[in-house]
Amino acid sequence: MHLISPSKVIKGRQAWLEAIPHILKITKSPLILGRSQSTQNIRNQLARDLTEKDVNVISANLEFDCCFEDLNRIRKLIVNNKCDAIIASGGGKVLDAGKYLSDFLSIPCITVPLSASTCAGWTALSNIYSTKGQFISDINLKSCPDILVYDHDFIEQAPINTLTSGIADALAKWYESSITSSSNNNGIIQQAIQISRVLRDQLFIEGKDAYKNPTVYNSSWCNIVEGTGLTAGLIGGFGGEKCRTAAAHAIHNAITQLMPKNKPLHGEIVGVGILLQLKLEQLKNNNQLANQSIKQLVRFMKDLNLPCSIAELGIDVFENDNLNKIAHFTCREDSEIHFLPFKIIPSDIVEIIASFESKKIAL
Repeated sequence: MHLISPSKVIKGRQAWLEAIPHILKITKSPLILGRSQSTQNIRNQLARDLTEKDVNVISANLEFDCCFEDLNRIRKLIVNNKCDAIIASGGGKVLDAGKYLSDFLSIPCITVPLSASTCAGWTALSNIYSTKGQFISDINLKSCPDILVYDHDFIEQAPINTLTSGIADALAKWYESSITSSSNNNGIIQQAIQISRVLRDQLFIEGKDAYKNPTVYNSSWCNIVEGTGLTAGLIGGFGGEKCRTAAAHAIHNAITQLMPKNKPLHGEIVGVGILLQLKLEQLKNNNQLANQSIKQLVRFMKDLNLPCSIAELGIDVFENDNLNKIAHFTCREDSEIHFLPFKIIPSDIVEIIASFESKKIAL
């Protein structure tokens, strides 16, 4: 099953104001869901704009990542207040929580991403974490959001590392889909892979300019934020699960089990996962171009001040049995690592991470 896109996507400057008439058609009593205090002013604006239209707005914030403890608490709030829709406004964890709750309660979902850090505003998927930020599972939803409001004015206000994190996460679409699905003879899946290749090229070409000049007046910035938040979601919609995840995301999920005090962003971890996936391809699939790809990618990631190793994420893999913990979680039975066209066992993960972390990459 391919759940391709939200029913309506409204993007660009002042997209929120353009979206209001469409939102009024599907809700009279929404819950606005958020998390970060740094984006509370934007959510207050959303609430004021809707209240002026005689909409009864209830507000709530997550206390943790998208976890069952928060989801259960907010579900009760929605039911008790007879909310008829959810407006999820924030980063990827908030968007995932809003989508999950709307799916569970069978009420409409409006996503309003406040950064370009992921494509979570688009997809029919929620990632569930523990209260400590450890990945637990993916949950496939019945549909994509009803409305996606991708307002450039909101996204421009986000910290710059959310943009670079989104670039790394979007790059993974090419590196993962091209190895998991290249031999698939389904035409739509092949088209999704080609879109991911075009997106990769655009990220390489315009990513640095977007990073250096993060403003709505810079066409490169606009192209990149739409690539990370919209095109990346479309690729997963068209291509399905195997065009969304493979080794890079499997390694991400394992690394979250060892989160340091200052947690890296999702895409920052995925970017390191891409590099390790390329090392796996070199080791297990005789990919002669992998080392060249690693050098190209590291050079680009360093230009964007992205972490290029697990150590740079704040984790020492050589202490507390961390290496084995990452390896065994990566290779657990239901891991996306098994989407790769060659067998991977924990000792392979130990070997490539130990090799990668113990020496500098020559550029």
